[in-house]
Amino acid sequence: MKAIINISLKAGVLDSQGKAVHHALDSLHFNGVEDVRVGKQIVMQLSNTDEAKAREEVTQMCEDLLANTVIEDYEIELVN
Repeated sequence: MKAIINISLKAGVLDSQGKAVHHALDSLHFNGVEDVRVGKQIVMQLSNTDEAKAREEVTQMCEDLLANTVIEDYEIELVN
């Protein structure tokens, strides 16, 4: 089973990297972009085939290490 974890800054947190990308896109005349938020994606192969247990384990990984839950949100997608 594969776990795909998308981590992004919470709505009220300033995204300076997103602002820099937005500015660069404007400089390149991509004027239709209203906002940019930059996040990260972690993809891991799991040996666990039980979806409920895998989700619980990956959630614990996010809470303990992968995401800074004070300023970041995360979403988990499990794929067989």
